Amino acid sequence: MIPLATLYYLLCYAWQRLPEPAVLQATEAAPFHRPLELLTQMLLHAAGRLLRTGLPLAFLAHEQETNQLRGRIELAPTLGRGLLPRGRAVCSFDELSPNQPLHQLLAGTLAALVPHPGLPLALRRQVSQLRRRLPASVRPLAPAAPVFAALRRQRLASAEAFLLHICELIYETSLPAPAEGSRGRFADFRRDERLMARLFEQAVRNFYRREQRQYRVFTETIAWQAEAAHAPDLALLPTMLTDTTLESPSRKIILDTKYYAAALRPRYDQQRLIAPHLYQLYAYLQNLRPAPGQALEGILLYPAATAAVDVRYALGGHPVRIVTLDLHQPWPGIAASLLGLID
Repeated sequence: MIPLATLYYLLCYAWQRLPEPAVLQATEAAPFHRPLELLTQMLLHAAGRLLRTGLPLAFLAHEQETNQLRGRIELAPTLGRGLLPRGRAVCSFDELSPNQPLHQLLAGTLAALVPHPGLPLALRRQVSQLRRRLPASVRPLAPAAPVFAALRRQRLASAEAFLLHICELIYETSLPAPAEGSRGRFADFRRDERLMARLFEQAVRNFYRREQRQYRVFTETIAWQAEAAHAPDLALLPTMLTDTTLESPSRKIILDTKYYAAALRPRYDQQRLIAPHLYQLYAYLQNLRPAPGQALEGILLYPAATAAVDVRYALGGHPVRIVTLDLHQPWPGIAASLLGLID
């Protein structure tokens, strides 16, 4: 299981936010034992910074009965209630307020964490203190899947998007009870291979976007080099979408990340590479058409768990490397290993 310090770096890169020395110092001062403790510390730091700079305000529509004209008079309810003879009217107006959905979600997440049994008492006290610092006008909104879906559709600023990611991961892994019929929750989400595979892929891709300037980094849809008697039949072919493509004028690298317990599997009493992973990468390389003068190659990257692997082949005329990354070493070593892959 990867160390929490490494998990912090992976989360930051996955969510396109550079690691904060203050969070690392807090982690070293009071070592965390569970990912929820780390996520809560990240939430406290991100929300605290937002409060120090001031919660962003936005105009909210209001409608109220008043004896002072404000905004636009709503004639139908005003006349229907017989307010004019009493010198009153129903007015609608816009007012700047911090009571925005993201801030409401933050308040709701903090409220859910205050009594959480998975957090130590000292951390719950910090959560409670931060919650009290939120403006009284911010009404708590309980975390829920539709809330996150709606907020993801908004074009949030970087700091606010980072806050949303933290709240969502806390919600997904620690807050709601699993619904009946849903897959069980892991006590420590580092054991959830599907979740960690997504984070690992995003972290590696965004690491290369931030930490090197030699390659353009993106995900790429590869067209099948296929023909069919009936053209509509081509639409039945599965989509080929790379995890990460790194491209320069002279080189193109297809890098697929695989968050598996091991890069090798036993078969007939012998360790072998995982066939579907190799077939997938081979299909990418065989169907991709690089630009003139571009050398095309592939990399399968696994986290090192049981044994280190680093093998190289030429498949279909293209260099292919299958390699593991040691996530138990300090982050500078991980960063150097990632950069060394594309040298």
